[in-house]
Amino acid sequence: MDPETLDLDTTVGATGSEVALHRLERTTGTALIRARLDLSWQSPRARHTDSLIATGLNLGRDLFPSPIEAAILDKPRDHVLEHAFAPGALLAPWSEDAHTAVANRQFDRLYTGHGAVQPRVGRFYPRAIFRDPSGDVRTDRRPCRITRVDPEQIAVDFNHPLAHQPLDLRVTLEDIWEPDGEHGGRCVEVAGLVTANGPGMQARWRDLPTDFWSDLPFLRRDPSPDPEFYRAPRLVDHLDRVAIGQIQALYGRLIPPGSRILDLMSSWHSHLPEALASGPVVGLGLNAAELAANPVLDERLVQDLNAEARLPFADGAFDAVVCTASVEYLVEPFALFREVGRILRPGGVFAVTFSNRWFPPKTIAIWEAIHEFERPGLVLEYFLESGLFRDLETWSLRGLPRPPDDKYADRLAHSDPIHAVWGHRA
Repeated sequence: MDPETLDLDTTVGATGSEVALHRLERTTGTALIRARLDLSWQSPRARHTDSLIATGLNLGRDLFPSPIEAAILDKPRDHVLEHAFAPGALLAPWSEDAHTAVANRQFDRLYTGHGAVQPRVGRFYPRAIFRDPSGDVRTDRRPCRITRVDPEQIAVDFNHPLAHQPLDLRVTLEDIWEPDGEHGGRCVEVAGLVTANGPGMQARWRDLPTDFWSDLPFLRRDPSPDPEFYRAPRLVDHLDRVAIGQIQALYGRLIPPGSRILDLMSSWHSHLPEALASGPVVGLGLNAAELAANPVLDERLVQDLNAEARLPFADGAFDAVVCTASVEYLVEPFALFREVGRILRPGGVFAVTFSNRWFPPKTIAIWEAIHEFERPGLVLEYFLESGLFRDLETWSLRGLPRPPDDKYADRLAHSDPIHAVWGHRA
């Protein structure tokens, strides 16, 4: 159940069993909370923020970082707590012992069962892909990063990718409840919650370019011309409406009012907020019927960007360019990102958003081969290769509840995750 819909004395399984919840105005030592956790950090090439919505955190049981824990009691809804953590303070510090070499032959190239996988510098792999020298089967799927590949040895960093980073943690108290009694449950370490399953994987290792390019990364299962695949209009949304709303809000924050906007790889929705008083909006996509159904567009152009990356616009023609849930289909991304830089005015923003849903036949091979949190790093490389953008940022958001009437609500509790990468024309 979406906590936003809870009334007083509603019974839900917030702690793993049936508990009556009473909404509170301020936190207590036994309160349950919904908190937004924003983890921010800086790599040499970009600023990063990873956001997680955590529902049902228990202030009487769960472990918050000490500076946050000391200040979280007797606080109202929407209160914000922030703390800057030195490297090694929020996570275990980086250890040279955890950056080690293994024999090249231990890398199980057939581990996935879907063809041979090669070890590539800067990429992440499950720890179990390295066979134990004793022959025992490994089951640890936590990611580790390859930092060097030689004929005899592979250097592997088993540290958390943020172990060496200063980190800023912002906790926003979105809602507060008092349970009527305690019915058990597991203890959650909040620092581990917000740093698990991806944050840190977006950035290069020691600013060395990641090898995304050695294995024909832009091949696709279906190499036929895209206009054939997209001939029939698909008037459906590919993300749930909560995720769409978050993308709209992001575009609203990034795009100044009155901007002339290009919706790149557009369809029947442009994902621009209604409150954005923009200038003309141009949509460029593959299907004329989908573009015709988009009420936001003032101009519509049909173009296959994988056949012709050159954009039919003058230099500096736009104040903003957005690309939503489509970057994974590009087979000439470097050329297109240079073109976007050309048509943006100085200071104009290019924002790319995506999730973990796509059309498999038309998705490039590297997109499916890498971890969800490596994909923002791949898109960052597109920006960096152009040399035309500054103030690069990435953002992820996980944990929002899926709408109860969504077609996947019976299988997926959470909204589609959101990833975004953006930069401004230098």
